[in-house]
Amino acid sequence: MFGQSEQRLMTVEVVHQLPGRLRFRCGALKYLDHVETELLQGFRQHQYISDVHLNTITGSLLVLHDREHIDSEAIVDLVEGQLSGFALLAYERQREQYGNVEVRERRLQDASFVDIAKRVAVSAGSLALFGFARTLRGHGMMGWRRVFLAPPALVSLGLSIPIFQSGWESLRKTRRPNADTLTSTAVITALLTGRSLSALVTILLADVAEMMTAYTMENTRKAIGDMLSVGDEDVLVVTPEGHLVQKPVSQVDLGEVVSIQAGDKIGVDGVITAGEAYIDESPITGEYFPVRKAAGQQVYAGTIVKSGQLRADVQRIGDDTTVARIVYMVENALSRKAQIQTFADRFSARLIPVNFALAAIVFGLTRNVNRSLSMMIIDFSCGVRLSTATALSACIHNAARNGVLIKGGNFVEALAEADSLILDKTGTITEGKPRVTSIHTTEDCSEKELLQLAAAAEEESSHPLAHAVLEQVRRSGHAIPDHGLVEVVAGRGLWTTVAGERVILGNRKYMQECQVGLDNLSSEIRALEQKGEIIIYVARNEQLLGVIGIHDAVKPSMKKALNRLRNLGFDDVRLLTGDIAFQAEKMAARMHMDDFGAELMPEDKVKTLLSMQANGARVVMIGDGINDAPALAYADVGIAIGNTRTDVAIESANVTITNDDPLLIPSTIQLARNTMATVRDNFRLVVAVNALGIILSAVGWLPVVWGAVLHNSSTILVVLNSGRLLFHDFKGRVLL
Repeated sequence: MFGQSEQRLMTVEVVHQLPGRLRFRCGALKYLDHVETELLQGFRQHQYISDVHLNTITGSLLVLHDREHIDSEAIVDLVEGQLSGFALLAYERQREQYGNVEVRERRLQDASFVDIAKRVAVSAGSLALFGFARTLRGHGMMGWRRVFLAPPALVSLGLSIPIFQSGWESLRKTRRPNADTLTSTAVITALLTGRSLSALVTILLADVAEMMTAYTMENTRKAIGDMLSVGDEDVLVVTPEGHLVQKPVSQVDLGEVVSIQAGDKIGVDGVITAGEAYIDESPITGEYFPVRKAAGQQVYAGTIVKSGQLRADVQRIGDDTTVARIVYMVENALSRKAQIQTFADRFSARLIPVNFALAAIVFGLTRNVNRSLSMMIIDFSCGVRLSTATALSACIHNAARNGVLIKGGNFVEALAEADSLILDKTGTITEGKPRVTSIHTTEDCSEKELLQLAAAAEEESSHPLAHAVLEQVRRSGHAIPDHGLVEVVAGRGLWTTVAGERVILGNRKYMQECQVGLDNLSSEIRALEQKGEIIIYVARNEQLLGVIGIHDAVKPSMKKALNRLRNLGFDDVRLLTGDIAFQAEKMAARMHMDDFGAELMPEDKVKTLLSMQANGARVVMIGDGINDAPALAYADVGIAIGNTRTDVAIESANVTITNDDPLLIPSTIQLARNTMATVRDNFRLVVAVNALGIILSAVGWLPVVWGAVLHNSSTILVVLNSGRLLFHDFKGRVLL
């Protein structure tokens, strides 16, 4: 199905070959028409390619080349390499186009529970008021005035207005009927034949199903909002004169200073300028114990000051705060459909015309209005769509309640199908709280000077290793010297200038690239490697000054989490890290991983990931930093975890775990698999029950009223079955 076609999307095939002329076909080319100029520019810059032509309709690429200087194999490699840079765009466009359904349906997820409950009360009350006997009075065809002006008919027409509007809009804009078109036809037919009771029963049962769906969706949004609610509506702003003025958060300007007291829920993102406090950051990081915060450190909206008081410079407010972006991310997840959900929508859309055709055929053969009316009342559409939507919504709700933020139903499905795992090391497998354990210097540098120079380069970095160096400098009481701008070389290290001289920090490979000799401390370096410490090399210009050994403990539950993932069928678990090979090999052996990659740049991680996907693997990538962001974006599912995770990682990832607990990873995957099993059960139930109803209606054994009951009961059943996922205990079991 779609998953298989997605795996073949980037496959490049040579379909025709002549000397100096190659024609390729690749599915990805059909989705790259919006970046055609950039794509072709990469080919035309090659000195041995004379011309290139792209046809995005057929997905073909014609390359004319100088055959005396470059052979066809090199051209194939060039095409594959160029297209790999557009893989993510092609995947996104393919999923977007696949998700376009053929008809316009009402979004039941956006309906208000209170409004639908009012409709249910009106329709139920009308049935009770008019009574069964009174509704059946005057059974048969009647004049239109008597039919449409009778009180039950007026109520039915009033309640059906949204249904009529939706059905007409689908016909007008897509030229296709939707489920509401079918229901509208059934209601009007029932009223024309004097069956006001049937119309009211149809509307009542449909509203009951919609009300349960709306209840599930609203609870999902409420759970997310409660878990990650922003701070107080008002804050105390410090004026330039030193006075405190109370302001609504919405009126606070960036750069203003706010005063926060014990017991306050912080309403802005900012940096502490004065004071210190213990802050409960569990809504953001999942840490149970309050964290001590002092001047220069970051505070976040939605966190709570447990003790102390502080003043903070406002950096982000409102929708720009970290917590608000996470809330928006998860709320938006409800609109991102899984492939099976899109399939259900398409399947139900194609069955609607079949319902009309069958009803017309039965009426033509039997001249029996009751039979054709029953067949129009019984449709697959509502139940099929809700069989997926409610299950996925319940899954996202339960996950959010447990601190796991899933960006969309499509990622629930991808999690359920995943079979391979890639992990970063620092902050992902390890605790992300490294500390300096060893310092070795050359004769030309003291330990104090080494730490000061290292801190100058690391002062602006958010990397966990930088935190370890800075914390060591603070504990030692050393001052951080003035320095120039910091230049970061991703996956290698960084450099800055201190007193006009270049200070370089990084790993062994970066030192070699900068032509820094390591012979002076070779024995000390080997000793640190044997102890399994992470080594930071510090050099000035091209001279090594010393090395800093850092230890970062493995998370206590990481080994248990990996064992559970193995039991769930993950047969390829790999470690990809920027650390040296010795460190990576030692960690991979300790965690019993299948393979590892060391001293990798961000693009190297992506290449490994794409290679696994090309071989049919469904890959989950777990990381926490900027270096992991590209791989998180390219993975089938990217998971951001760790107290040190960056905003970039959160934005790139498809799942964010706010509680730094690795055991939530297998629990989330088990929940996803239970969800997809529930979806399949729902689908089978809806198809079986409604197919039976259509057969019974066609032969005249199912009255109109009971046809409505049967159809809407199947919808209610799938909503209730999906609701069981709300009681999943996040340990692989379902409590109800």
